[in-house]
Amino acid sequence: MSILRCNSGLSWALRSCQSRRVLPITRSPPTISIPRRTFHAAPSLWGVKSQVLKDVGEGITEVQIIQWYVEEGAHIEEWKPLCQYQSDKAVDDITSRYEGIVKKLHFEADDTVPTGKALCDIEVEDGKYPDDNPPTPAPTQPSPAPIQAEATQPIQGTPVAPQTQAPSGNSSRYAALATPAVRGMLKAHNVNIQDIPGTGKDGRVLKEDVLRFVAAREHATTAQPMAPTTTGPPQTETAVGLTPIQSQMFKTMTRSLNIPHFLYADELNINNITAMRKKLANDPKDPRRITFLSFVIKAVSLALNEYPILNAKVDTSNPDKPQLIMRPKHNIGVAMDTPQGLIVPNIKDVANRSIADVAAEISRLSALGKEGRLTPADLSGGTITVSNIGNIGGTYVAPVIVSNEVAILGVGKSKTVPVFDDAGQVTKGELVNFSWSADHRVVDGATMARMANKVRDCIESPELMLLNLR
Repeated sequence: MSILRCNSGLSWALRSCQSRRVLPITRSPPTISIPRRTFHAAPSLWGVKSQVLKDVGEGITEVQIIQWYVEEGAHIEEWKPLCQYQSDKAVDDITSRYEGIVKKLHFEADDTVPTGKALCDIEVEDGKYPDDNPPTPAPTQPSPAPIQAEATQPIQGTPVAPQTQAPSGNSSRYAALATPAVRGMLKAHNVNIQDIPGTGKDGRVLKEDVLRFVAAREHATTAQPMAPTTTGPPQTETAVGLTPIQSQMFKTMTRSLNIPHFLYADELNINNITAMRKKLANDPKDPRRITFLSFVIKAVSLALNEYPILNAKVDTSNPDKPQLIMRPKHNIGVAMDTPQGLIVPNIKDVANRSIADVAAEISRLSALGKEGRLTPADLSGGTITVSNIGNIGGTYVAPVIVSNEVAILGVGKSKTVPVFDDAGQVTKGELVNFSWSADHRVVDGATMARMANKVRDCIESPELMLLNLR
């Protein structure tokens, strides 16, 4: 069979093949080289969420950022700490509400942040947090340049590991931490915190460290020979902002000026309590340290059972019809001097606690206060305050009432003086001054005097307290 060449088109070839009864020969179509395409998964949709500083309670309207635990570009997991803050009452961490990439930090360390402001922006997967406000679309990335046809394998990018905050040159990550008061000193003296070796817990920088560093620097400066001058250097004044605790104290005491105070003072003989405390201290079976303040707080609680008006607060939300809010629990505040300043945590429900329980709670709150770790729960809900200024010094004090309370007790320093006993003999007496301030809008002098006398009876004859202990 001869091969027929079809030069005049396919149709002519078919007709010619049919007339000669020769089967047509089919030609294979020409091979066309098509570049292989690779398939990529479509990227997830992402959006940006703003982490907003929520209201932390107790009338706090702003906080100060101490340090950030993350930086821009770092990955953060849900409920992991974002930053550490200090309010006028406590130091605490703010945790992340979202999981994603930190896109922007709106504030730096030492900045003051009002409540309701966004702390940072976090890029999150769209649809993961439907209960929140819809996320802001993330900026789209420019399309990559088209890949040449001969490239048959996809190009995979190397993932970039999230960066974390670089540790400082000091030995601990806590070394750069400092209270707002210390940071104010650093700014006033133009000192870098990284240049100061901290002697506090975990290498924290304290006020003493700053003063020691500044003194050494000034000594080195004065040791250098200076040209004689006829006049001394001009005096300079430096403006220093209030710390968060000072700021809150400023606002609280300003509000307290609207309260008409009256003072009631008395001297108490504490010989019997001192003798009782010495017996407890010498008891090897009970090594607990029961402080004098523990007896005072319990005595105040017992007196409040008879005079509950001194545990109330004044409600002036309706100026035309003010009223008293009676509070059944005795949450007695204890003024404490801490490195951050004066703070007033309170002992909850003293009426249902023993004197030993009160002493243990004072010890716990004091330790937390020195470390700056008191929580808002420790500081909120107080109903009346006891301030033991005698621990520092001073016999007499005129304490100032807090706006949500109607009374406060100031305890002075004890002193040993000669006194007459019941038989008329001169003996040694240990006396302490108790100074009460009360809101004269709702508390009259007679009620305050009776309350103070009840506390005096419990302190001078502590055995009377046993009759009412639960």
